[in-house]
Amino acid sequence: MKNPKILLLGAGGFIGANLTERLLQDGKYEVTAIDIESEKLEDRLDHAKLNFKQHDIRSRCDSLDNMVKDHDLVVDLVAMANPSLYVTNPIDVFDLNFTENLRIVDSCLKYNKRIIQFSTCEVYGKTVASVLGKDPAEMPFPFNEDTTPMIMGPIKNHRWIYACAKQLLERVLHAYGLEKGLNYTIIRPFNFIGPRIDFLPSEKAGNPRVFSHFMNGLLYGTPMQLVDGGINYRAYTYIDDAVDCMIRIIDNPGGVCDREIFNIGTPENEVTIKELAHMMKKVFDEDFRQPGDPDPEIVSVSSEEFYGKGYEDCDRRIPDVTKARTKLGWHSKHDIRSVIHHTMKYFVDQHRAKQKAA
Repeated sequence: MKNPKILLLGAGGFIGANLTERLLQDGKYEVTAIDIESEKLEDRLDHAKLNFKQHDIRSRCDSLDNMVKDHDLVVDLVAMANPSLYVTNPIDVFDLNFTENLRIVDSCLKYNKRIIQFSTCEVYGKTVASVLGKDPAEMPFPFNEDTTPMIMGPIKNHRWIYACAKQLLERVLHAYGLEKGLNYTIIRPFNFIGPRIDFLPSEKAGNPRVFSHFMNGLLYGTPMQLVDGGINYRAYTYIDDAVDCMIRIIDNPGGVCDREIFNIGTPENEVTIKELAHMMKKVFDEDFRQPGDPDPEIVSVSSEEFYGKGYEDCDRRIPDVTKARTKLGWHSKHDIRSVIHHTMKYFVDQHRAKQKAA
């Protein structure tokens, strides 16, 4: 029997590269990987079951539509998932995350293809605690896929355009499922970290996610900056655990994932950003520190100073993963220290290799 064919859009990103690697290891699928860059897939480009195509979905041509037609399943990871861009380029963020992704959804509907659409935990928005002016530490309410209301900030805080674009796409998928029979599964990731997550600001210009900023401090001595004091909470999931859940959703035993939304996260790994900074320093000191390594200062900065005007943050994101556990039998294996260690090791090994080569 011929292996099913997966069209994986956004395969060159952090999640996409790790998912592609696992799909190739399992060997059950033929994978067509689409992205504008292939750096994170370089070690796999010659794999017999991988067909990489450099393509920008924003280009108006028929090739993407034809690729959807020729595959059995579409996995859509295409997104601008960087808070700094939500503030500096909100229209581009909306256009890619909604308008261009909707074209992919329409092609799946046209050819009756199942689509796995990656969304974001940011669709939940703010917690009830923040709206009521309460301390979020006193109101630990998990976000449930099917019942939790979605609370966004005011329009002037255009940081929310990303969450709103993703939420609107989810609502269109749901409507297509109801009215036209589209078979979809939506995934809401909760703060995945691991190898290949991001670049370091001292090595490449830009504004990556928090782990890379803190890692940059540990390796290059730049301050570990806590935006607005680092009081907000995040629950971190190791990428290997997350990919394990994704594979179960792709396999879809008995159709249990049809027209369902799944949180993928690890509620037990919740810490504040400030706690993360101190934990990273501790793990680095215990597991990786060498003579001459810098000892960065942990400092607080305002969100406006760090991101610019129009920024507002989610105060707390606790994933309810009951559905993934009951329907898919999935559980995370890595606690927060393990997540930090394994992700840190990737950056440290790369840094030491560059030092040795210099």
